[in-house]
Amino acid sequence: MIIARSRGGKGTVWPSEMSSYRDRITGVTVTQLTNHCSHSHHIYFTNNGFYGDGKLIFGSDRENVTNLYSLDLHEGVITQLTDLERGRESRIQGTFLHPEGYEAYFYYDNAIMAINLVTTEERILYTIPQGYKFGSLSCTADGQWVSFGLNKDLTQSIAMDTKNGYLGFEEYFRAKPHSMIMGVSPIDGTVKKFHEDQLWIGHVNTSPTQAHLLTFCHEGPWEQIDHRIWVLDIATGEVWKVKDKMPNEYVGHEYWLSDGIHIGYHGFTNSLEDHSGKIIGAVLFDNSHVEQYEFPFQNMHVHSNDLSLVIGDGQQTSAYHGQQFQDTIQVWRNDGAGFKGPRILCKHRGSFHSQNLHVHPRLSPDGKHVLFTSDMSGYGNLYMVDVPAFESLPEMPVT
Repeated sequence: MIIARSRGGKGTVWPSEMSSYRDRITGVTVTQLTNHCSHSHHIYFTNNGFYGDGKLIFGSDRENVTNLYSLDLHEGVITQLTDLERGRESRIQGTFLHPEGYEAYFYYDNAIMAINLVTTEERILYTIPQGYKFGSLSCTADGQWVSFGLNKDLTQSIAMDTKNGYLGFEEYFRAKPHSMIMGVSPIDGTVKKFHEDQLWIGHVNTSPTQAHLLTFCHEGPWEQIDHRIWVLDIATGEVWKVKDKMPNEYVGHEYWLSDGIHIGYHGFTNSLEDHSGKIIGAVLFDNSHVEQYEFPFQNMHVHSNDLSLVIGDGQQTSAYHGQQFQDTIQVWRNDGAGFKGPRILCKHRGSFHSQNLHVHPRLSPDGKHVLFTSDMSGYGNLYMVDVPAFESLPEMPVT
């Protein structure tokens, strides 16, 4: 084991940076997992970062380069997994774990990389062809395919920076770039094209239990796209819409529930000028059943393992209570007749200034903890809070 030194590198170990405090609204204990003079963030909220016996993968800019790290949640020690070069493009936030947890996949320097999480040995799985940009990736439930998106590179004509805001977002959507969903085998390197279209495809997410199913979206402003959520059967090539589009209803941020057959989402209703109506729901992958509820508080992202308990990175400000309840992790419970809440779990105080600084709350696989990112201290750091009994949490004041 290499002990932390002035310059990091693969295998470098940092001592625990964990500390705890009591939330000033609810009194629950919040554990800060990282504390470094650089931004750190967990991986994207649709991707599970928990693996092994209490370990968590995350990204951090320590040593002035974004690398992949592993955190031991028992001891708090942090191990650097990659030693990437500054100036080369990487997508550490989009890292995806193999379902058995011994390997992870990420984009770096125009290639999809695989890293063994025990030996830290890396290998190139696929090199992005010239003229295309990488979209997102995920691994099928049987570990046979790393599926990913490729989109036509139009940066010569469109100024884009979607990692640090949404520069060029609408322009790229309107350009209808050629896009593909591909697969590469992490076993033997076989490459297949699963689907293609002449529009922007994004958010390629594989089911955690159904090896032949993945979702993708037609990317762009939710109120302007033809349809957001699609399912692809990679065994047959069949593609179909899910969550039928209703008038003045716009949904997105889809994610698989833990059963791997239901797809969660949230969104808004009413006119384009007034997004006051909020909704949350889940749809069966074959579009045969939709369960949807009014969800009258603003969230950037929501997550759940099923529809019994949902968390969100609440943005709502109570007119009576001012800023006190803004920027909080909120919890809703479904009692079978609809959602109760929200109850306040803790303050997150995240700025959402860039993609890496989005709060992106995610429930742990066992549903006992919420992981989130916040730059409340000035730097982005990882935080985790236990989920107590729903009734013990304070209600969100409604005026």
